[in-house]
Amino acid sequence: MSFSERQRYDLFYYLIFAPALLLILFLTTYPIANVVYNSFYRYDFISGARDFIGIRNYVSIIGEELFHRSFINTLVFTVTASLSEVFLGVLLALLLHREFRGKRTASLIIIFPMIISTMVISAVWQIFYHFEIGLFNYILRSAGLSPVGWLTDRSVALFSIILVDIWQWTPFAFLIIQAGMSSIPAEVFEAAEIDGAGRAQVTTRITLPLLAGQIVLVLMLRTLDTFRLFDKVYALTGGGPANATQTLSYFIYREGFTFFNFGRAGAASVITLFIVSILALVYIRRLFREDT
Repeated sequence: MSFSERQRYDLFYYLIFAPALLLILFLTTYPIANVVYNSFYRYDFISGARDFIGIRNYVSIIGEELFHRSFINTLVFTVTASLSEVFLGVLLALLLHREFRGKRTASLIIIFPMIISTMVISAVWQIFYHFEIGLFNYILRSAGLSPVGWLTDRSVALFSIILVDIWQWTPFAFLIIQAGMSSIPAEVFEAAEIDGAGRAQVTTRITLPLLAGQIVLVLMLRTLDTFRLFDKVYALTGGGPANATQTLSYFIYREGFTFFNFGRAGAASVITLFIVSILALVYIRRLFREDT
């Protein structure tokens, strides 16, 4: 193939992908640039006037106690939920790795929560958490214990939301880890058994090291997803009680669509995007190391 033919060949594929690339740039780059632009302005929603104030939106947000609380809540939720989901996903994948009667039914039951709408899940769990008629408090009363305000007690409200997220998204981790285990040749396990390795040794020295790439991948996906938690907070607690479940995404929502402080909402969005980008880079570097 001559050089000119090669150029025509490359140009053909560039032209094919150009519409999709332009659409992606329009749907991602433009909104991000617009948010960054607005973050340097004080915007009056009623009159539509804009006043350039530089980095004052960033300074006021970074020094605000509510933003600190939102960041801490988001961090606690992200670490607790993502690690729990990955741990339980790996555990379930290990338990269901061997063939047994009813394995397919068990797998369907495990992945069932993941296919339900978050709003439906939140409505169901809101009933479970109800102080008077909820399932959990019914169990506590039956055991002679005091009922708990699962969504109204500041000390447990955030962890109540974490439990809902774990129930919904552990199946996601399970599916990825199970797919990784299915790709491991059976000969590896057979050789280990011939060498006299026990089940615990096979798991810790063969299975888990071979699944390191999948574990890092699912941990990255769940970390990035949990860090932008909004829907469950909106549906279950509205950020309460007393901002105990306020997250960064809900903070941005309130600033933008409740108080119409679009400049502050833009600044908070840029800060959140910066944190998420750093997390993504850390995980991507780790994934590349696993590949090499």
